[in-house]
Amino acid sequence: MNVYLPLKLLIALLLFCLSAIANAQNETPKDSISKELKEVVITQNKKTFTNSNGNIKVDVANSVYNSVPNPVELLSKLPLVQVSSDRESISIVGKGNPLIYIDNQRVGMNDLNALSVADIKTIESIQNPSSKYEAEGRAVILITRKLSRKDGFKTEISETASFKKNYNNYLGFNSSFKKGKIEWKANFNYNRRNPWENHSIEYQIPQANIVSDYNVTAVSNVNDYIFGGGLFYKINDDDYFSVNINGKMRSDTFDINTFTFNQNQNEVNNVFTFSDNSSSKNFINSFINYSKKLKAIDTKLFFGLQGSNYNQHLWSLVQNNYNETELELSQNRDQKFNVDVFSGRIDLEKKFKNEMNWEYGGLYSAAKSKSNYDVFDYDKNENTSFDYDFKEANLAAYTQLSGKIKKVDFSVGLRIENTNVSGKYSTESSALIDKNYTNLFPKAQFSFAIDSTKNINVDYSKSISRPNYSSLSMIATYINPYFIYGSNINLGPTFADVVSASFQYHDKSIKVTLYQNKNPVYQDFSFDNQNNVLTFTEKNFKKESGYNIEFTLPFTYKIWTNTNSLIFTQNKIEDESALYGSSKPYLYYYSNNTFKLPKDFTFVFSFWGATKQKEGVFERNAKLIFDASLAKNFRKNWTCTLNYNDIFKNTIYTERFTINNISSRARYLVDANEVSITLRYSFGKIKESEFKEKSVNENESRIK
Repeated sequence: MNVYLPLKLLIALLLFCLSAIANAQNETPKDSISKELKEVVITQNKKTFTNSNGNIKVDVANSVYNSVPNPVELLSKLPLVQVSSDRESISIVGKGNPLIYIDNQRVGMNDLNALSVADIKTIESIQNPSSKYEAEGRAVILITRKLSRKDGFKTEISETASFKKNYNNYLGFNSSFKKGKIEWKANFNYNRRNPWENHSIEYQIPQANIVSDYNVTAVSNVNDYIFGGGLFYKINDDDYFSVNINGKMRSDTFDINTFTFNQNQNEVNNVFTFSDNSSSKNFINSFINYSKKLKAIDTKLFFGLQGSNYNQHLWSLVQNNYNETELELSQNRDQKFNVDVFSGRIDLEKKFKNEMNWEYGGLYSAAKSKSNYDVFDYDKNENTSFDYDFKEANLAAYTQLSGKIKKVDFSVGLRIENTNVSGKYSTESSALIDKNYTNLFPKAQFSFAIDSTKNINVDYSKSISRPNYSSLSMIATYINPYFIYGSNINLGPTFADVVSASFQYHDKSIKVTLYQNKNPVYQDFSFDNQNNVLTFTEKNFKKESGYNIEFTLPFTYKIWTNTNSLIFTQNKIEDESALYGSSKPYLYYYSNNTFKLPKDFTFVFSFWGATKQKEGVFERNAKLIFDASLAKNFRKNWTCTLNYNDIFKNTIYTERFTINNISSRARYLVDANEVSITLRYSFGKIKESEFKEKSVNENESRIK
């Protein structure tokens, strides 16, 4: 019965949607129909995916992807993009964690979650960002928003009903207005979600003669309030001033149920752990931008200030039941985390008559965070509390020259960054963490045009990836009496060297990439033999190296548009504390199939997967995920979309590794099987926009 329920629900929703469409079409006047048919012809000529040397651009606004309820889910459907099982981070296959830009603004996961999908025009994956982009990150995801054009207004209201294990609801409101030199935007979204999560870990600690495993399930009741607004003022044709603010407020209550088997030498315990939890996560970001053309020296000047705040409060009351006796209070955990980041930047750009372009500028940012840890242990009848303070300051400068010499386009640049880090307990006089380092980050890109249909690209870059601020806190999550998830205040940055070459013929391309990462961050185990507690955390490994061979193969036949990505990867992770296994190539594949059907219907069938991954230290399972969508526009201002995600319920992650002589096998189940229906209504119209934003805080993606 469970297998057929989603299919029955999908059919019922489809019939409902089609009946509404049919009624709406019967009420449409003839001239409106003729106008709509003309617009359909234009829309059908637009490609959902375009490829330029492996950089894939997705037209979200004119595809079924505009009905996905939130940006993270949207990114998970795109080529090469991988979303973590906890939906808290994203990565590009073969590239690691990318930088995220919304228009010209550098953002993080919090900003991404605060964005409405209805406001997105296109998404582009940039594989080799220039020196103007910060040194952190080997790839950039650039999100371009819909922009207005002429005086007027436009408002859009959307409602998505989502059926997973539990019901979820997404309500969105987006509006924009332009009058003369002034333009503003505003959005508000309310999401009521009930996510289900499950994972299990089996592990062995031979030196302590311990064998243990646990299975944990959590069901949450989440309320998300997402808001944003911005004002843009065009001073003249070259100069503008803008102010923007966005934020997200999340309240969450959830019960965690954990069943644990633990054998410590001859002592065996079966423990049921129940924890009552409440959590709040609030994020707000604001910035001011000013752009001016310095006509005397023919240079464009940009100046910006940006401030961000993120705070989290997690409260947990934990009870344990040993060997089917009764629940007894174990711990009362009260933890808080707050981070404030302020930054300012200046960019200058000068174009020369010989097609040369010189860009240079600088950035200063300062972050300050505080962790409050307060835990009462009922078993020991004692309270543990401490405060941990963290500070980081970054100073950066860059220069970049780009242009064209005969048939060769080039871009060469250099960035220098100084970082000063300190961390200490509030009760201590001396710093526990004290680092000061300066690094150079060169980048170069050359493109050789063979003819109008063929070109060759060669790239080199050195980049850095710094840990998230919350990873450097003292926050920990209690799983059972023997296992906790912790953080690591000693995490350092990862440095990457990458060289690549690509060949493109029309819209098809092949790309080869070689890379080496120093101090990559991966999972780690730390065992406290006095308290028999294992902490699962992260640490800097010794190195990571490998190569990618990437094929991008789109084609179109009549009503069928197909986009394929194939990546052959060999990735090798090494560390002295980890057991090294074999490192073998694996295949990642993605296929999107879009069919333009009569009467303005669009059907999309897509799938992605990866073969079994053996990466030296880590071994991960194979995956194959199927999605389908059907969309229909009617009465010009109405859109109805049906989505059926993870059709065969295959979103399962498994991972095996041995580190510090502790071997483990983990399994994560993600509640991705979903049937959803989206209705969207828009009114008003704006055709031209001057609205602009630009990044100021280059470390904003670390605010979590």
